Amino acid sequence: MAFLDAHPGLGYPAAAGLGLLVGSFLNVVILRLPRRLEWQWRRDAREILEEPELYDPPPPGIVVEGSHCPHCKKPLRWYENIPVLSWVVQGGKCRGCKAPISIQYPLVELITGLLFLACVWRFGFGWKGFGAMLLTGFLVALSGIDFRTKLLPDQLTLPLLWLGLVAAVENLYVGHKSALLGAMAGYLSLWSVYWVFKQLTGKEGMGHGDFKLLAALGAWVGLSGVLPTILLSSLAGAVVGSIWLAVKGRDKATPIPFGPYLAFAGWITFFWGTDLVAAYMRFAGLA
Repeated sequence: MAFLDAHPGLGYPAAAGLGLLVGSFLNVVILRLPRRLEWQWRRDAREILEEPELYDPPPPGIVVEGSHCPHCKKPLRWYENIPVLSWVVQGGKCRGCKAPISIQYPLVELITGLLFLACVWRFGFGWKGFGAMLLTGFLVALSGIDFRTKLLPDQLTLPLLWLGLVAAVENLYVGHKSALLGAMAGYLSLWSVYWVFKQLTGKEGMGHGDFKLLAALGAWVGLSGVLPTILLSSLAGAVVGSIWLAVKGRDKATPIPFGPYLAFAGWITFFWGTDLVAAYMRFAGLA
């Protein structure tokens, strides 16, 4: 790690390359995890209702099954699965059936590569940089899943919460007390908004996954980072969500996923939260 810190000309491309590879895996997680969960939920529901077993083969696994074309199911060779490059060379189409391949694949890979590069630029190549990349990978996966399905699976939010608390034991980013209070404040703040909104309107204004995601982010950014995360995510959600609704011609009652905005705001706060708070204090004349 010290060698990479001393030779960023080697370390930065290595981090970006790792991000591209991880991004390729995150595409698999984004596409396959919700299907696996829905399949398991159907099995559990049939068991609880004591319904007869049906022939319902499981969707492809996340790790064991290899990548394949979603249209013709043709397995991809290694040279067809090179992050970003294969999509560009093939013109965004399958080599076999010529069906278009979603731009999500290179986009997730490229974003993850750039974010991993930012992680080592900000935190170096030690444990801090590794932890930042770990957080980033989880947030990219959660954002992609929520954007596609409006789900924030416990299988990702809860491990992210525990990883943040473990990192705080070693004071990697924040102290253990701040991390624990941040997780509590993150969960209770959105849960309170959800509960009040439901009591007033009889409707659910957000999903429970949002509470858990903010709790996880609170463990990584600490108590002082929870409020900036809420404010940034609300601002981003209001601006981007309004533009999206206007472009799509939808009314304001259309549900939109809040997870990607929480992830964006939490990532920004994790990187520059202290600087943002200090700048605001100076702007407000409080410092």
